[in-house]
Amino acid sequence: MVPMPINDMPWWRWRANVRSALHMLSDQDFQREYWAAGTAGYGDVTDAVYRLVEDTWLDNWSAEKYVGTIFRDSREAALVDVAVLRVLRIMHQVGADSPVSAYMENHAWPEAVRAAREAHVRLAESDGDDPDTPPRSLEVLAIMTGTA
Repeated sequence: MVPMPINDMPWWRWRANVRSALHMLSDQDFQREYWAAGTAGYGDVTDAVYRLVEDTWLDNWSAEKYVGTIFRDSREAALVDVAVLRVLRIMHQVGADSPVSAYMENHAWPEAVRAAREAHVRLAESDGDDPDTPPRSLEVLAIMTGTA
């Protein structure tokens, strides 16, 4: 697949938010260095889950609904669905406002991180981005999406 810029998608701002959330949820080093350390500018795990499902309602229906608007194809949508389900299951177990340590210590967290990583890599590569760059701050995300 030829990489495309993120803003070629009709709902690219929503895609940017989903990608940002998946990126943070997929990187345990980031989670330790920023979330667990309380570093300002990157939100927390609850914020990432909110960005993942806020506008998309992916907590209520499949990402397949957004193929062609947020997601490029059914494969992206399927990977996002798996990540959303795994992360939400843990959030419901530990509580939405729990500290990141409650998520990271959950027995299912490594599998949720793996699912988020698979989705993140697919979306980043489809957009022509390096999936291994560090996550951007929420300020940079806001500037990128014009919500700053």
